[in-house]
Amino acid sequence: MKHNQVIRSVGVVGGFTLLSRGLGMLRDIFIAFHFGTSLLASAFFVAFTIPNLFRRLFGEGALSAAFIPVFIETRTKQGDKAAWDMAAKVATLTAAFLTLIALIGVLLFSVGIGLPDCTEKWQVTFELARIMFPYVLLICMAALSMAVLNSYQHFATSAFAPSLLNLILIVVMLAVFPLVGQDPASRATVLAWGVLLAGAAQVAIQLPALKRFGCPFRCSCQWNDPRVRQMLLLMGPAALGMAVTQFNVLIDRLLAMWIGPWAPAALFYSERMIYFPLGIIATAMGTVLLPTFSAHAAKGENDAMGATITSSLRHLAFIMTPAAVGLLVLAPNILGAIFEWGGSFGADSTRLSARALMFYAPGLVVFSAAKVFVPAFYALQDTKTPVRIGVYTVVLNLTLNIVFILTLPEYWKHAGMALSTVAAEAMGMTALGFLLSRKIERIQWEAIAGSFVRYLACALMMGAAAWAVARYSEPLLGTLLPAKFAQLSAVALAVAAGGTAYLLLAIALKAPELREIKSAIRKK
Repeated sequence: MKHNQVIRSVGVVGGFTLLSRGLGMLRDIFIAFHFGTSLLASAFFVAFTIPNLFRRLFGEGALSAAFIPVFIETRTKQGDKAAWDMAAKVATLTAAFLTLIALIGVLLFSVGIGLPDCTEKWQVTFELARIMFPYVLLICMAALSMAVLNSYQHFATSAFAPSLLNLILIVVMLAVFPLVGQDPASRATVLAWGVLLAGAAQVAIQLPALKRFGCPFRCSCQWNDPRVRQMLLLMGPAALGMAVTQFNVLIDRLLAMWIGPWAPAALFYSERMIYFPLGIIATAMGTVLLPTFSAHAAKGENDAMGATITSSLRHLAFIMTPAAVGLLVLAPNILGAIFEWGGSFGADSTRLSARALMFYAPGLVVFSAAKVFVPAFYALQDTKTPVRIGVYTVVLNLTLNIVFILTLPEYWKHAGMALSTVAAEAMGMTALGFLLSRKIERIQWEAIAGSFVRYLACALMMGAAAWAVARYSEPLLGTLLPAKFAQLSAVALAVAAGGTAYLLLAIALKAPELREIKSAIRKK
């Protein structure tokens, strides 16, 4: 892809991701209304983390990272027929393995429920996990389908697919909850079954696009194939790295449950604020960059890869730096406006979630860098380096978690966990950037650093303006409007004022990223 094509493809993925994140935000508002930061909310989020661990490991994580470069290389050198033959073998192997994993998981959770010393919070968590665990098979097959479509630079269908999860869960809460009565436990169970239905829908929606590109839709158990072995060899270190990282995520959830039944839910709501801009821009960029980098690597175009890395990091600095500052200064206002609707999510839930969000916010810049660095290593078929760095990052994160849990006051411990995640990831991304510069010499670090410093200065001024508008407009609007409308209007005014200030400052600085984005949008 050329530079403008990358930006436009990121725009396509980002647009559908915006739809998904918007629906996800609406979904979370309904969940917060019904469950707040209760034990049921925390149990649902912890239970859903478990199949998501496998999704990120075998789906859009290690499997996609290993599959896309080999699939593109096979298409480039041997043609579409050979590539589809390889895809059929990988799909069959993946489905067989994940079916076995799903059966084992359901059995283990069933045994856990029956243990005599299983407390209420773990019994509720295991019951929900038993229902949702087969989601791992469905979502991983959806992710493999996404990898194939992305290899053909078709991003729209797979980018839309995650929206189905949010749509289905919203429909379940609106249409099915009234039918099961007011019992929160029954509603949580119905919501868990909705997750399974959503997994099947995400697979089904991609089938027509796969057929259009020539997918044979057949099983093949001839796994003794050099291309499959090559993919598995690449996947091994990547899976190990993903396993370490995702195991760390699960440990974080369990540690949060240990802090208090409210802590996993408070961390979840704050994370959602981070994932919203991260998914729209950074995750979308990572989705586009893996096949782009893989094409550069297959043709030996290291200079082009270096230029793409440089431009991607500059654009991420331009967008993510103000987003991080905005979330930091407006954390209580945003969370209160989004989730406080008179249900189970009240002022205490807002305060707890905002404490975590203020420490998560700077991580937007760090987490965004990972969406560029990691695909670059995978495209070079180096899956070992991210693993080594990932292990160090996990160890540092766990160490800091324990330190903060033991030293901070009770209702700040979860905020310390957020800070440890950001600090550990910052160290890991610094190391990955340094090691990547040894492989790709044409990365223009000075230009990247210059962009970040400029936009950080602009973002700080933007943050001051947004905070002042939020601070003084809500009391004034409260005399004219009902309380909730005043709260929403104050946040909207603060975001608009901050965004306008940042845009004017970028124009004054003649930001090249602004021109490049504008050019990519206009280019047909």
